[in-house]
Amino acid sequence: MYNFDATISRQGTGCRKWDSLDSVFGRKDILPFWIADMDFATPPGVVEALKEKVEHKVFGYHTRDNSFYKAAIDWEMERHGWGIKQEWLLNTPGVVPSISFAILALTEPGDQIIVQPPIYPPFFACVTKNGRQLIENPLINIDGNYVLDFDDLERKMSPKVKMLLLCSPHNPVGRVWTKEELSRLAEICLRHNVLIISDEIHADLVYSGHKHIPLSFLGSEVAQSTITFLSPSKTFNIAGTYTSFAVIPNEIHRRKFAQLMDALHLDSGNLFGITAAEAAFRTGGPWLDELLAYLESNAEFLVNYVKSNIPSISTTVPQGTYLAWLDFNKSGIHTSELHHFLIHKAGLGLNAGATFGTQGTGFARLNFGCRRTLLAEGLFRLETAMKKFNH
Repeated sequence: MYNFDATISRQGTGCRKWDSLDSVFGRKDILPFWIADMDFATPPGVVEALKEKVEHKVFGYHTRDNSFYKAAIDWEMERHGWGIKQEWLLNTPGVVPSISFAILALTEPGDQIIVQPPIYPPFFACVTKNGRQLIENPLINIDGNYVLDFDDLERKMSPKVKMLLLCSPHNPVGRVWTKEELSRLAEICLRHNVLIISDEIHADLVYSGHKHIPLSFLGSEVAQSTITFLSPSKTFNIAGTYTSFAVIPNEIHRRKFAQLMDALHLDSGNLFGITAAEAAFRTGGPWLDELLAYLESNAEFLVNYVKSNIPSISTTVPQGTYLAWLDFNKSGIHTSELHHFLIHKAGLGLNAGATFGTQGTGFARLNFGCRRTLLAEGLFRLETAMKKFNH
């Protein structure tokens, strides 16, 4: 029903992914596979809701009524079996600022906060730029399959550690954590009285054979020590509307978080973001089901292409997200030259792995949330450049 193979030009529309190539990569003539939004049209129900709002012609202050919250709550129950109470929900202007809000509201300057690299780069900045001490608990890479290092996590725990930032599903390695993994992580944090901030923005983007488990779903004790950040932005390709929400079952944590949001006057939201989010939750299910099939097919195509045609590199097999983590460490390309090689030899704009932590050195993140023909062109460019490099 939905045509994910359609070519929709985003150039000249103020699109960061396509229109910022010169400023980000130094060239305009490369293919962008970097920032995590998709090139697909937003679900029709969202477009129609926004059209209706535009046609009303009055764009004054807006509010979220009960129907908005019910749509979000119903979505979480339908998709993940998680029963959220409306009183737990607080409105936020994006997941990344929400992480900073939680750090500011619930820790003190100098407190230690754990991250698990390679990890989405803003996690580092949210900690260090807010005057907290960064503690790394790196993932273990076992032949391209990343796992949590619980022994190292135990060693890193101390009375100074107050918070852990969890990415679930994980960006950039594409892991969907199992119930067993999450339970063990939660048990360690509970035992050491460490609050878990769970970024679950990719929760809906999970492939066959895997299941997203909301961390707070593990039980009331875990829920009381967890703050979850959610947004329809990745799922429905509406990241530009900057609409998200926090799920905070713990009343004390919720009050402190709300007080900071109120002081900063950042909890109002915007008219179009609220409209788009509610429409997405209410009408976007069938679209998402087809999208997931297309993205999973893209992932399979990418993994098979790399294995068959570019054997000097390897890639993770994504369990979720639309992000591939490419490993160039055995390619012969010096890590200091990799980013330059991808831009100027392959003509590709990928996220440099080193920005995800030192564990990302020699890697690059590729966004395959695009039509298959574009993905194929990008992989062909990479194959061609690698063959030239090896000869």
